[in-house]
Amino acid sequence: MPNQKILYVTTEMFPYQEDSNMATMVSKMALKMHQEGNDVRVFMPRFGQISERKFQLHEVIRLSGMNIIINDLDQPLIIKVASLPGERLQVYFIDNEEYFKRKQYYFDDEGKPFEDNDERAIFFARGVIETIKKLNWVPDVIHLNGWMAAFVPIYLKTFYKTDSYFNDSKIILSVYNEEDAALPDTVEEKMKFDNIQSLKAFKKPTFHKFVAESMDMVNVVVKGDEFLHDDLGKAFDKTKTEKSEYLSAESIDQLY
Repeated sequence: MPNQKILYVTTEMFPYQEDSNMATMVSKMALKMHQEGNDVRVFMPRFGQISERKFQLHEVIRLSGMNIIINDLDQPLIIKVASLPGERLQVYFIDNEEYFKRKQYYFDDEGKPFEDNDERAIFFARGVIETIKKLNWVPDVIHLNGWMAAFVPIYLKTFYKTDSYFNDSKIILSVYNEEDAALPDTVEEKMKFDNIQSLKAFKKPTFHKFVAESMDMVNVVVKGDEFLHDDLGKAFDKTKTEKSEYLSAESIDQLY
C-alpha cells in the first residue's frame, strides 16, 4: 500500500556496511517501499568506518544541537544526512564524538566489547525518537533492525509512555543472528536514571537479551534470518507478540 510513512531504524545498511544479511535486507526493503511511492526514511548510527566524503554526509544544523542526557551527563546529538547512492532516499545518521567516532563497531582491537555499548544504544534510541519528533514526521510503520534498534520500543513503552506521538505507529522488529556480547551491569543503573526498571534483560545483560525484551513490546516480530540461533530462536518462539516467519525483501510489504 503506497503513501505510507515508513521509518527504518537499523544498525547496518548496504552500501554503508557490506557482507551482512541485515545490511542487504534493510537496503532492499527500504528501496522497494520507496520505489512503490511511500515516504521512507532510514536512521542508523554514524559509525567511524562510514566515510563522510565517499557517501557525501552533511550535518543537518536544524536537527543537531540537542543534548541527550545519559547517566546524568549531557551528550550532544549530531544529525547527518545522505541520500542513498543513485536514489532520492534519505538516510539520517545519529552521531556523537564520544560514542561513534571509533573505527570499530562494538568490540575493541582485542575483541572485547566496549564498556559503553549500553550508553551508545541508549543514545542511539533516544536520538532517533527525539529527531523524528523534531522533524514533525509521524511514521505509520517503524521497522527495527539490529540490537541497538531494540532499545527504541523499550524507551517508547517506558520513558516515553505518556507521549502520544507514536501511538498510531505500527512497530515491527526483525531479528537477526547478530554476534552477542555482554553489556555492563551498570546498564540497569543508567536506565533507572530514565525511570526504566524491572527489565528481564537487566539480569546478566547482553545484546540478545535486549532484543528478546523488545520482542514483547512491538506489534510484530519477524525472522530477519531464516533460522535463528538458540537463544533468539527460543525467545521468538516464546513471545506472545504476533510473529512472522522469514520473508524476502520483495514480500516484506505484506507486513505493512
